[in-house]
Amino acid sequence: MTETLGALGTVRVALVVAFTLLGLFFTFVSMTGVLRLPDVYSRAHTASQADTLGAGFGLAAVALAVGWEGAGFKSMLLLFFIFVTNPTAAHAIARAAFEEGIVPWTEGDDRR
Repeated sequence: MTETLGALGTVRVALVVAFTLLGLFFTFVSMTGVLRLPDVYSRAHTASQADTLGAGFGLAAVALAVGWEGAGFKSMLLLFFIFVTNPTAAHAIARAAFEEGIVPWTEGDDRR
C-alpha cells in the first residue's frame, strides 16, 4: 500500500527530521561541555543551556510526529517543564557551589 504524503506531510517529516537532528546536536554539545569544561560553573551553564535546547528540539519533534492528541500534548507539557526546571536546577547548583566557597576557574589556573 503506497500512500503519497502530499506537500504538508513532506514538510512535516522534514521538520521532524530537522528537529531531531538539532536535538541530537545540542545534546552532544551539552555532553561535550560537561566532560571538557573545567569547573562547576561552566559545566552548569552548558548543561542548562544546551541540554534544554536538545531536549526541547527532541520533544518538539515527538509532538510534531505523533500529533496533538495524547502523546503530543504530553510532550509539550514535558517541554514546558524542562524549560522551567533545567535553568532553575543549574542556578541552584551554581549558587550552592558559590556558597560552599568554590572559586570559578580563571585563565592560568592549574585545576582542570
